[in-house]
Amino acid sequence: MQINGNINIDFDAIPIEEFWNTGDVKENKMHRIHAYPAKFPAFITSKAIDYAENYKQNTNWIADMFCGCGTTAYEATRNGKNFWGSDINPVATLIAKTKSQVYIDSILVKYYDTILINYQKINISRNDLKEINERIWYWFKEEQIADLLKLKLSIYQSIPLKSKYFNFFLTAFSNILKPTSKWLTKSIKPQIDPNKKPADVLIAFSKQFDIMRIANLENDINNKSRVKIENINFLNKKTRKPFIDLIVTSPPYVTSYEYADLHQLSTLWLDFADDYKSLREGSIGSLYHNSDFIKDVKILNKTGEDIVFRLYNQDKRKAKSTAKYFVDMQRTIQKSFNMLNDNGIALFVIGNTEYKGVRINNAKHLAESMLNAGFVDIEITKRKISNKILTPYRDKSGKFTTDRNSRKVYSEEFIVIGKKRNGQKNF
Repeated sequence: MQINGNINIDFDAIPIEEFWNTGDVKENKMHRIHAYPAKFPAFITSKAIDYAENYKQNTNWIADMFCGCGTTAYEATRNGKNFWGSDINPVATLIAKTKSQVYIDSILVKYYDTILINYQKINISRNDLKEINERIWYWFKEEQIADLLKLKLSIYQSIPLKSKYFNFFLTAFSNILKPTSKWLTKSIKPQIDPNKKPADVLIAFSKQFDIMRIANLENDINNKSRVKIENINFLNKKTRKPFIDLIVTSPPYVTSYEYADLHQLSTLWLDFADDYKSLREGSIGSLYHNSDFIKDVKILNKTGEDIVFRLYNQDKRKAKSTAKYFVDMQRTIQKSFNMLNDNGIALFVIGNTEYKGVRINNAKHLAESMLNAGFVDIEITKRKISNKILTPYRDKSGKFTTDRNSRKVYSEEFIVIGKKRNGQKNF
């Protein structure tokens, strides 16, 4: 459905388009080398490329400013495209960089064997354990802490730090942290499972290496593609002139996960921060923002303003964080428009949410933001979120459930597409 400048439509009545529901080919194993919440469906990138090329649009450079664990990056390179992406989360960009490379199997095996040999030579003292971050002690037992420290030191000793193979094994290390900890399995909220028996570190690492090695053996990305992934806040990126042909991204939701909290084990073990909470600041959608609410409200578009003031009557703190989120998204949309080449296309995947009975129409706010930024021919359609169809609620631990007394999760999300006309000026 094209909105033609009118966003006052019934978004619930927009029909689901089968084209965006399922992929035409099986998803590669490389997408599953590391757990990551709310992963972007891999096939959407390929379909977005087809969509753009049907309009005779150049797709040489593809971008994703919320690149997460690199799904769009991987699919873009598989299709022989160049890719630029960013994410404020260093764990995300580590995984994305790892997925966007091809590795020589014999070198992987050589480094793996070297890591195991060096592991046996390393002795961990009581003084070494005293240096471990206090938060790590909260999540891990002493046996796992000692073994993980040995493994980490062995990886650092075995592989050149600037090598892509170093990132490969750091990613493997990162993905065994939750299984070897007391973290409640499959929970989207950080909480301890008092009955959990943490996995053995070396056994978990061996299994993880096998998974990643097999994934790499079927890897079919194009080595000629140029890939640049930056660990930055997109709103702080300086772009002197347009350089992107197609944007394919899924922004965080206003009531989304706290990614800094979910990735705190990797953040602490990989020395990305001494305090994982410091990574909350600047994350779009986070509750932990220091912002000027009065100033934010003045910047909001009409949809954002309506939602924020309805929230304000329910939860002032949430209303303030939502205002900040909407303002950041408006800036993101404008910056996205500015980075597109003439005739460029931007495709956003976003869902609506609900908080204390207040419907948060993220899709409508995004569409209005695109209109205000200068996008034209804005098209809105819907797709199903297959893993939520039969379980449209979350319980207190964050797991999907069919309990109607739990928090509702919408089983559909929107595809919002806009175009930049030839000769349109940047704002």
